[in-house]
Amino acid sequence: MMKNLQKILIVCLLAMLASRVFGVDDDAESRLKQTLEASLAGMVVESIKPAGVDALYEVRFRNGPTIVAHESGSYFFVGDLFSVLESGVVNLTEMRRNGERAKLMASVKDSDTTIFMPEGEVKAVISVFTDTTCYYCRKLHAEVPRLNELGVEVRYLAYPRYGLNPADKNRRGLDELVSTWCSDDRADTLTAYKNNESRALKTCASTLVTEQFNLGRAVGVNGTPAIVLDSGELIPGYKTADQLAEILGITEE
Repeated sequence: MMKNLQKILIVCLLAMLASRVFGVDDDAESRLKQTLEASLAGMVVESIKPAGVDALYEVRFRNGPTIVAHESGSYFFVGDLFSVLESGVVNLTEMRRNGERAKLMASVKDSDTTIFMPEGEVKAVISVFTDTTCYYCRKLHAEVPRLNELGVEVRYLAYPRYGLNPADKNRRGLDELVSTWCSDDRADTLTAYKNNESRALKTCASTLVTEQFNLGRAVGVNGTPAIVLDSGELIPGYKTADQLAEILGITEE
């Protein structure tokens, strides 16, 4: 309820600000940022970028909404901007997100992940934010041998679905992910937990589970499993190996 009220308040305040944002010039972006931050106490503009259509800007607030505003400041909306083409509809906002997501994912070291590697040629790589206890995470893990057979490298990142401070009854996923990332053989340990096998829980000084959970939040993950392609495209939920191969453009020889 409070989050919804905060969103409504933000939209109303932005509407009040519209008349204070003047016509476009070379300093339009910095002027828009200054105006918003001066008028909205506590709100911080994280970025202002051209939205991909003349006279429109994408304005992102830190820990707040993203809006698309007209350069005059007289109009804005909350949501994604789409382009309608003869070939179909393109989500311009999601295309931008994909680029930003790809940059963040490229910063992850392979050594910080749990990797299942094909024996032969690697034709594609997918990054999967996972928990050990969710049904569809386990179902997707059962597809890993087939994905490897198709030439797809699976790179797992930790994403405890109940967060970093879960209630005692929901701690299992977090504890097993920490134990996995602290083990000498992460792939074997992760598979064991997903197969509901009992393993002694390990702890260590590593902060990778926390870092990867925060990364997941930053790239738009809100549930598990969540699959990220090298292009930055985010695919929420479960897909079969063959469905993913089709998405990746991989065909069997």
